Amino acid sequence: MRYLERELPAIGVAVPAVLEELGAQVIRPGLWDELRGLQEAKQIIDRRVILPLAEPALAARHAVSPPKAIVLFGPPGTGKTTFAKGIASRLGWPFVEIDASEIAGEGAERQAKLLAESFARVRNDLATTVVFVDEVEDLAAARTEQRKVSPSVANEFLKQIPRLRELSEHLLVCATNWVSRLDSAFLRPGRFDYVLPVGPPDAEARRAIWSRYVEEITDLELDLDALAADSALFTPADIEFAARKAAQHAFEREHFEGATHRATQRDFLTAIADTRPSLSQEILEAFDADVERFARY
Repeated sequence: MRYLERELPAIGVAVPAVLEELGAQVIRPGLWDELRGLQEAKQIIDRRVILPLAEPALAARHAVSPPKAIVLFGPPGTGKTTFAKGIASRLGWPFVEIDASEIAGEGAERQAKLLAESFARVRNDLATTVVFVDEVEDLAAARTEQRKVSPSVANEFLKQIPRLRELSEHLLVCATNWVSRLDSAFLRPGRFDYVLPVGPPDAEARRAIWSRYVEEITDLELDLDALAADSALFTPADIEFAARKAAQHAFEREHFEGATHRATQRDFLTAIADTRPSLSQEILEAFDADVERFARY
């Protein structure tokens, strides 16, 4: 008896060379499960976006159309990019980011061409992918706003969306801090299935995010409720910054003073006090108004 084995590449998995040429990433498995806090946004994205794409046969049985394009909106630092990468991780699809600001920095004649070429390569070379466009207002701002790109590139972007929608295992995720600045024609249901808010973390979410960093940085029992209360206007990015600052305090204390204990409650509270929050009451009120006006799921 002779046993022969031949390894075949999995169907739909792009070869590394193609991924590298496109600047694509393969997001490590488990990132979605590691996202803590912001449970409301996570649940909406999981149920409306990920599940229909992950279980197409079940979706078809119930006449549910898997989404092809979504918009994530919310204040800066709330985790829109992390959510987009989490979707790619959960689905096991490559993640490709198209940099709107980079395209906007090119000459007017090249902008539309660069955008068309980027989308053509994604469609032709990747069997599955999450295409991410951050700061999409740079490409699709309302006509009354000052645009960073020419109208021709905005029109080209609008032409590319239906072409990408024709593919069954491609998802376009656009993110913006300023959903009110987007062209109303850009947001219509025929182009985007959902317009999803990713808001600032509430007290429970902040506690969950602090827990993640506290477990990593110290072995002491800390009052997480106090940390959450003192960081009321913090985004997830602010919390990470403050946590790293607390770790730095403990590191420097041991180096210069010989203290052997890791970061303490005081280190964390001091770091919070020394960190300028990204949010304000005005930003929160504007976000709530945007949710009322634009959210669609």
